[in-house]
Amino acid sequence: MRPNSKILIIAGSDSSGGAGIQADIKTITSLGSYAMTAVTAVTIQNTKGVKSVIPIPPKEIKNQIIFTAKDIKPDAIKIGMLHSSKVVKEVIVALKKIKINKIILDPVMVAKGGAKLIDNDAIQILKKKLIKEVSLITPNIPEAEILTEMKIRDKKDMITAANKLINLGAKNVLIKGGHLKSKKVEDIFINKSTFKVFNNLRYKTKNTHGTGCTLSSAITTFYSCGKTIDRACDLAIKYVNSAILTNPKYGRGHGPINHLNSMKIEKRFK
Repeated sequence: MRPNSKILIIAGSDSSGGAGIQADIKTITSLGSYAMTAVTAVTIQNTKGVKSVIPIPPKEIKNQIIFTAKDIKPDAIKIGMLHSSKVVKEVIVALKKIKINKIILDPVMVAKGGAKLIDNDAIQILKKKLIKEVSLITPNIPEAEILTEMKIRDKKDMITAANKLINLGAKNVLIKGGHLKSKKVEDIFINKSTFKVFNNLRYKTKNTHGTGCTLSSAITTFYSCGKTIDRACDLAIKYVNSAILTNPKYGRGHGPINHLNSMKIEKRFK
């Protein structure tokens, strides 16, 4: 099977394998595309929490992006954890140099266990500059609250926050509603001409580690293969829901989801 597209991941590493570049690579591969990476940080973590974060020097992150794309030009880029203002600045420089049109930003700010993964200066540069360079931004409720400086309590607030992000320069916004206490999960997609609500069942499980990384990588994959941005969001949400429903129940904390749920694997032994 030949890969359908080529995707460059700019994100942090998760030693437990449930989130970060590990989740990104699994997702992209299981959906039939080719994954490349520019590692922004190495995290020491498991399903119970983050022990420490070891940053990669910003210039080396920029070099990874440019050097990789110079040889194998990606069809799309997925951006995840950018922990400092210097990293955000160097990533913007690299993006301008390699000139890729399809870019998905998952503004990773807080780990599932509550650990903060980005500094305040980085948040400001992300809001003022990076958000304008990407095709889609995919914050969850806490991330959207940080970016818009408002409290989000319901669907109406989600719509207001999404429009605030559009006013900041975002081309397309998907706010994920999983953190709200409702019977169903509602995700809001907005651009200047389109408004959609994706309604989904809420599954009773704590094993949702890496759902944000997985979703943004799935969106990137579908988008890179020619789907419209809103259709890519729809397909990616379905993929993540299936991955949650079939999670392998690993770990003693917030366990990972099943990235292989889209694959039909045949093993033949003679």
